Amino acid sequence: LGPAAGTGPWAGAGAGPGSGLGPAAGTGPWAGAGAGPGSVLGPGAGPGAGQGPGVAAGPGAAVGAGTMPVAAVTPPSPANNSCGKPRALPKGREFFRNQRKDSEGFSETSDLEFEYFDSDKWAAELSELYSYTEGPELHLNRKCFEDEFKTHVKDKKWTEVDISVHQAHAMRLLDGLEVTAREKRLKVARAILYMAQGTFGECNSEGEVQQWMRYNVFLLLEVGTFTALVELLSMEIDNSAACSNAVRKPAISLADSTDLRVLLNIMYLMVETIRQETDEDNAEWRVMRETFRTDLGVSLYNNEPFSVMLFGMVTKFCSGHAPHFPMKKVLLLLWKTVLLSLGGFEDLQVLKVKKREALGLPPLPEDSIKVIRNMRAASPPASASDLIEQQQKRARREHKALMKQDNLDAYNEKDPYKTEDSREEDDENDDNDNSLETETFPLERDEVLPPPIHHPTCERLSLPKGLPWAPKVREKDIETFLESSRSKFIGYTLGSDTDTVVGLPRPIHESIKTLKQHKYIAIAEVQIKKEEEYLKKPLSAGDEEFDLTPSEVLYQGILPSLPQYMIALLKILLAAAPTSKAKTDSINILADVLPEEMPTTVLQSMKLGVDVNRHKEIIVKAISAVLLLLLKHFKLNHVYQFEYMAQHLVFANCIPLILKFFNQNIMSYITAKNSISVLDFPYCVVHELPELTAESLEAGDNNQFCWRNLFSCINLLRILNKLTKWKHSRTMMLVVFKSAPILKRALKVKQAMMQLYVLKLLKVQTKYLGRQWRKSNMKTMSAIYQKVRHRLNDDWAYGNDLDARPWDFQAEECALRANIERFNSRRYDKNPSNPDFAPVDNCLQSVLGQQLILPEEFQMNYDLWLEREVFSKPISWEELLQ
Repeated sequence: LGPAAGTGPWAGAGAGPGSGLGPAAGTGPWAGAGAGPGSVLGPGAGPGAGQGPGVAAGPGAAVGAGTMPVAAVTPPSPANNSCGKPRALPKGREFFRNQRKDSEGFSETSDLEFEYFDSDKWAAELSELYSYTEGPELHLNRKCFEDEFKTHVKDKKWTEVDISVHQAHAMRLLDGLEVTAREKRLKVARAILYMAQGTFGECNSEGEVQQWMRYNVFLLLEVGTFTALVELLSMEIDNSAACSNAVRKPAISLADSTDLRVLLNIMYLMVETIRQETDEDNAEWRVMRETFRTDLGVSLYNNEPFSVMLFGMVTKFCSGHAPHFPMKKVLLLLWKTVLLSLGGFEDLQVLKVKKREALGLPPLPEDSIKVIRNMRAASPPASASDLIEQQQKRARREHKALMKQDNLDAYNEKDPYKTEDSREEDDENDDNDNSLETETFPLERDEVLPPPIHHPTCERLSLPKGLPWAPKVREKDIETFLESSRSKFIGYTLGSDTDTVVGLPRPIHESIKTLKQHKYIAIAEVQIKKEEEYLKKPLSAGDEEFDLTPSEVLYQGILPSLPQYMIALLKILLAAAPTSKAKTDSINILADVLPEEMPTTVLQSMKLGVDVNRHKEIIVKAISAVLLLLLKHFKLNHVYQFEYMAQHLVFANCIPLILKFFNQNIMSYITAKNSISVLDFPYCVVHELPELTAESLEAGDNNQFCWRNLFSCINLLRILNKLTKWKHSRTMMLVVFKSAPILKRALKVKQAMMQLYVLKLLKVQTKYLGRQWRKSNMKTMSAIYQKVRHRLNDDWAYGNDLDARPWDFQAEECALRANIERFNSRRYDKNPSNPDFAPVDNCLQSVLGQQLILPEEFQMNYDLWLEREVFSKPISWEELLQ
């Protein structure tokens, strides 16, 4: 068998160089393990190879793509090792057994028990507000509150007095915020923060703390605390003294942002607590929640929504004028403010249904949230150690059964569905070889060769009961199909006419009928058509009427500086990404986590290391959630608002940034244990803290995965999907940046929603990746077919359509940009730049009848003006009258 042997759809399934049958194939028990070029283990790899340099050998560590022998595995760094001591490395066979156990923990277990929601559980969202270095401040807040409370209420605790005392004290604290002395104001703010934290000193359990939090937060909201805090925050943002001090300091620590942190903590606790709806809430609280939601969405302060003030803080921080801003808290508050004022993903679904009804469009074919929640994950690609073991089993079995036959017969005899080990294809070749055109794996031969006829395997196959999504067809797809059919059978075309089928054969009639049954008209298409109407008839169409929804108000607020906001968010995302290297010119996002005195012991260093990693993860989570929410809400409100934001994200290099984020061991990122559960709020304030040791820090929690990291990954994949959908220029960016191997590695995460969005991204670029890639990745192609929605007539796998050809992609972006600018100037520019559209008064009487008020100076010097401008200048009346 030479390269590209075979005919029909399986052409090219032959054994080329590097496969188990071609040159350089191994012998003995390693037969077929492919020591030739392009094989699973890389060039020249011997037995026991496959552990890449620097890959952690802990649970869940994926086997790297390198070709170093086992002895060369680098020991874990002190950050991963409890005491910083180098561990004894296991021997080769034992090491592989451990690796196999670890990998089997992921590849053969059930799906990750992850439910995607707007945010994590309330307790987790509260604990993520505080860094572990802020721990001592919790008791300082308590002291400030108790000192203040005892001066007014003797011998009684907060939890023992009635509501009238509570209200009176809350009003007193609110008055205290207006004092001019900074120290006094900070003490009062700390006392209010202790109230918002649930007066934990008088509670015995976490549940009790949370009950008192809800009560106290609604009490603070009732007396008007939030508005006062917004004014104080505005004052702190403009505090030039604090900014100039911070700019001059060589190292910024927690102490530089004390005032801001206290204010942001109270506001975050209020927003997050009010956002959580429970069955026990009374009618008054429900009314207060709706009022607060409305206030956040409209111009709350300085005639702009509260979110715009927070966006301003982000850009001021990134410009270097305010390096002391506690960015994690600002971003968390921004996320929760957007989430409360605009609504979460389920609210979006309800809004979408209502909007379709209002536009007279047919209902949605299904609820996408429910479909995704019911999906099961596909098996992830196996690791190299699994593949080697699988190869050994095959070799032994073939050796016994077919002692005298050659490898080819063995491959033909083998039933590809028989072994339970045949999981998804491995993507090690993608790691070893940067090019997208790769050789077929020897171990993937059973994907490429057709199943032998004499093995009836129908009973073994568990076929899906049906595809999860209803197929969709765009109007454009029907037009394209009819155009090609007419030109083929009749020889002429009728433009956008989709009803005339004269002269076309019956099968084409049936095809058109099927396409029209599944036709889906998106809200965006209707909006674009309306916009074209306004541009065609700028005068007769009149002014557009649109509702001032929270999304609309927010868009108007951020429109003038939207490009700067997007660049600032992506700068912070880059600084917080785990794949980023620390550079001197990158922004310092650790201002609100580093203590004043750096740690002196190993234990303190480990604790700070966990804190810094957790801090970065929370920032990624907040930014990814904010960007996704804004994109989805703007798209529903008006497609050009979405396109404006998306285009500026693309211009700010969002696509390569997200791909860079995923170019890591994604399994270890999702299973990272960067949290110390005993230090989480409110656990740490109601329980006696155990003595922390290196072992307890290293052990972390017992969770199968880290919720926030999986949430961030899904959000970033969804953003990437939003940016690239139906945009061929951006899809080509995915191809140019070699995203296919990066995305394939992300399929190892056994979570249906994450896999769905990875498969969507692979689907849009499949036609550009070439035949060899498709042949080598047939299981990925099958997964796309099973899990991603079908677009009838979409030739996604083979790329014969016109859009797959390399047109001028710059023209596509320029045309989109021109449409966006026309939309923004028409809808939001109060002074239209085109004078032709300005109304003109042509009536002589009304023009002469206008009363002009002349300035006093002119009236006093009227004679002088007549002399200079009228009498002294000769007037040629003949010329004037002509």
